[in-house]
Amino acid sequence: MAPEAFTELYNLRVTVDRIEGRSVCGMRVGDYFELVNSAQLTLPPGRPFCVYALAAVLPLLPAKQRQLPEGDWLERDSLVCCPDPEERMIMRVERTGRCRIATDELT
Repeated sequence: MAPEAFTELYNLRVTVDRIEGRSVCGMRVGDYFELVNSAQLTLPPGRPFCVYALAAVLPLLPAKQRQLPEGDWLERDSLVCCPDPEERMIMRVERTGRCRIATDELT
């Protein structure tokens, strides 16, 4: 029987860094969500996170969960813009720690 294989992923926090327009979705600077243990998304109790802002940042998160080559643009950049032109909300993606997951548990 082969030994169990593991992979390491980063846990992430996506925080509203600034709002350069007017907030139309009820979000404030400092609002955030976290992505931990590969696929668990959590929000602070009672705080919203706009589904359109979430949709803008979601495609980047699997790459930010992994260690990327030093010269990769996604390794250097961490800001994502909400698509609503009235809001001009900027979110920051930060790595908050690592988790070790058995590859058999990943899909």
